[in-house]
Amino acid sequence: MIKKAAVEGGIVVGAPAADPRIISFKGIPFAAPPIGENRWRAPQPVIPWEGEKECFVFKPISMQHIPGLDQNNIYTREWNVDPTIEMSEDCLYLNVWTPAKTAEEKLPVFVWYFGGGLQEGNPAEMEFDGERLARRGIVVVTVNYRLNVFGFLAHPQLTREQPDAPTNFGHLDQQAGTRWVKRNIAAFGGDPDNITIGGQSAGGGSVLSQLISPQNEGLFQKAAVISGIMFGVYPSIFGGKTIAENEKVGEAFFERLGVKTLEEARALDAFYIRDKLEENRVFFGTSIDGQFSVGSHEEMLTKGKYWHMPILFSRTSTEFMGGMKAESMEQFKENVKAWFGSYADEMLALCGTDDLDKANAASTLSGIDLGVRAVQQRKEELGIDDPVYYGVFDPSIPGWDDPKTFHSSDLWFWFETLAKCWRPFKGFHYDLARHMCNYMTNFVKTGNPNGEDADGTPMPEWKPFTTADPEVTWFKDTGSECEVNPPAEITQIVQKALLEKYPL
Repeated sequence: MIKKAAVEGGIVVGAPAADPRIISFKGIPFAAPPIGENRWRAPQPVIPWEGEKECFVFKPISMQHIPGLDQNNIYTREWNVDPTIEMSEDCLYLNVWTPAKTAEEKLPVFVWYFGGGLQEGNPAEMEFDGERLARRGIVVVTVNYRLNVFGFLAHPQLTREQPDAPTNFGHLDQQAGTRWVKRNIAAFGGDPDNITIGGQSAGGGSVLSQLISPQNEGLFQKAAVISGIMFGVYPSIFGGKTIAENEKVGEAFFERLGVKTLEEARALDAFYIRDKLEENRVFFGTSIDGQFSVGSHEEMLTKGKYWHMPILFSRTSTEFMGGMKAESMEQFKENVKAWFGSYADEMLALCGTDDLDKANAASTLSGIDLGVRAVQQRKEELGIDDPVYYGVFDPSIPGWDDPKTFHSSDLWFWFETLAKCWRPFKGFHYDLARHMCNYMTNFVKTGNPNGEDADGTPMPEWKPFTTADPEVTWFKDTGSECEVNPPAEITQIVQKALLEKYPL
């Protein structure tokens, strides 16, 4: 087993996981601490250390609200269980699980970005234990990154000071962590030329941000986007904002902090900034800055302006259902005419114009389903041959709260970490989790999720998704099942209007 590795900065020492055939390295620094003058800068080179660094425990989580306090929150019940978890601005560390016995094995590599709306979350969450994936013959890496105002502040002074990296520091952390993997993962038995990036929710959105960034040529070869693509002609927070728009938010926040200059802001205590953020409930997210990000997800993906490779998309069956939500029929009609272009009459005919509640309900669809179908159609129109695999998570989820397939419930299954959860899962849940973990591992290895189960029998085939044959694999209590899933009529109309908005 590889229990020591020479990486940038020095020697790191790992420890056996629950399965001693897997060695985990927790808390490897991949950049200098983003503190002091490095606050709100692109990640800087790691600071070397003397001797051997023991990497046995997770490092502090990024600055965010204290997790685990709101007992009425489903994610507090699920995995944000420890309000005493250590938190620090010094947070640029990653974690590695490897099954390799020698550095010559060149195993496929899976790099994971956690979710949390770019405002919260961390790789120490119990569902992200990489051991079960690694047992299937891949190296797993989870990357921490800066969040909220620490990771995504935009401000005119920053733009003037560092025009090459004015914002999007959290995404640059993800990028730096992945570049570190490219340069160092061979020491853990990984193949630097077979890297898959994956993430869920804002982590899945971050995968898309990395996919469309012009800075990432050749950095990774496959992408897994779990609950992370969100398209629609309805206005939402998922649309990309320009750096100029977000600079105004940054200027207003400096006023709330009581500072006027970057020097003053960088001198403030990190917890003071965190508390002011909580007090004012300000959202900081991705900016279209012309450097790392050169367009919105919708625009870049529907125009084929991303690094082409196999992509696995998945969602839960109940998440991100959105509709018009007009407050009057007059407003409903005005919005349809404004947003649907030449398809406005078709939309109005479908939704009706007599009953507002029925019209709003008829306009409801899955923004993720829409995104996958729109991207695939444009791929075909542009002659992009790389496959897309599309899955929907739809089993029963047990528990007194009867949560259905709530957003993020599938994470227990992709990582096969159900045993860590409080919910009374049954045998068929564990069978499904084994299959889903197999599918993900196979995709990381080859770009194709198909293969054998642990007993050597072939798993149900997960077919590629195309416009002509919209094959979707559903993950249910009865197992995995691939079936043709044509778009709903509302999805067809919205998709046409969306693609009209972004012509080739």
